[in-house]
Amino acid sequence: MEKNLPKHIAIIMDGNGRWAKKRLLPRVAGHQRGAESARAIIAFCAKKQIPYLTLFAFSSENWRRPEGEVRFLLDLFLRSLKNEIQELHKNNVCLKIIGDKTRFGKELQTAITFAEELTQANQGLQLNIALNYGGQWDILEATRAISKKVASGEMDPDAITEETFRPYLTLADCPEPDLLIRTSGEYRISNFLLWQFAYTELYFTETLWPDFREAQCEEALKAYAERQRRFGYISEQLSDTQNQKEYDAALTENIANA
Repeated sequence: MEKNLPKHIAIIMDGNGRWAKKRLLPRVAGHQRGAESARAIIAFCAKKQIPYLTLFAFSSENWRRPEGEVRFLLDLFLRSLKNEIQELHKNNVCLKIIGDKTRFGKELQTAITFAEELTQANQGLQLNIALNYGGQWDILEATRAISKKVASGEMDPDAITEETFRPYLTLADCPEPDLLIRTSGEYRISNFLLWQFAYTELYFTETLWPDFREAQCEEALKAYAERQRRFGYISEQLSDTQNQKEYDAALTENIANA
């Protein structure tokens, strides 16, 4: 792996509709082109040997969109899953779908289960797709699970810490994202990975998602590499060689235990 690359990238893939509108095309054309960008970035991250990539494909709020667009998006995801899962498996990608799957139709739920089971032992890129996902939902689900353990006497409420809470979140098997990329010039995180973004570096670009490819991702990685991540330390502490070694060792241990 190249030096100073993030180990976990999260992306809010925004701007499909505006991309289509600028070209006097229906919004669904933007979603189709956006799927091509997703394929390109997945391949790019695998090539860069980035261990984790999380894509925000459909939020819990996206059900508010026009019914026809919602149907198209879910059908597009189903078709993409069926058409591309064997290629992902061939390339050693481990696929995980995060979010509330109970609202999906039986065909989509079956396809998700098959894809996750097929690729679960793969050791290459872990690709997380957030589908019907919301950061508030994620935290509430974790809270409910912990509350049941407290009620049954399995867990002491006074013993609940960040470390004991984290395993109940949907991305408990991944280190928290190092870098968030949001396309299309919007400057918000839109209910995505609210807990996990505590120390994530944020990168915003005016590029619309259908135009976001390898070159644009390289620019984001370059910007990330130029930042100093302090995690509560001050710059002078991190400039000390011994402190830097201790910090790097702690970060490595945190990732290994994720």
